Amino acid sequence: MIKKESRNDMRKIRHNRIRSKISGTSSVPRLNIFRSNANIFAQIIDDEKGVTLVSASSIDKELKLENGGNVEAATKVGELLAKRAKKAKIEKVVFDRGGYLYHGRVEALANAARENGLEF
Repeated sequence: MIKKESRNDMRKIRHNRIRSKISGTSSVPRLNIFRSNANIFAQIIDDEKGVTLVSASSIDKELKLENGGNVEAATKVGELLAKRAKKAKIEKVVFDRGGYLYHGRVEALANAARENGLEF
């Protein structure tokens, strides 16, 4: 009998393949995205030091969201992340979609971050 891999296991394989080619530096850190069914999380990471520089998520008290698992929430998280990145003097990042398709919530977060000043 053929065993089908879970979607999350396949996503992790895709993510590892992406991560072998992408890494964040001090001058150009990595913007990483994780999405669950209920929420979306984004963080800007310096992989050389292994440090998260800036983060934002749909569970932040600052956003006051009722539903964190939709496109509107992802857009607000992208805006908040870009604001926090500006405060930390980060302008340019490398985008890491985390093995997810560049569609829906991932795309909304990326577009919102771009519109609010992040370059990638």
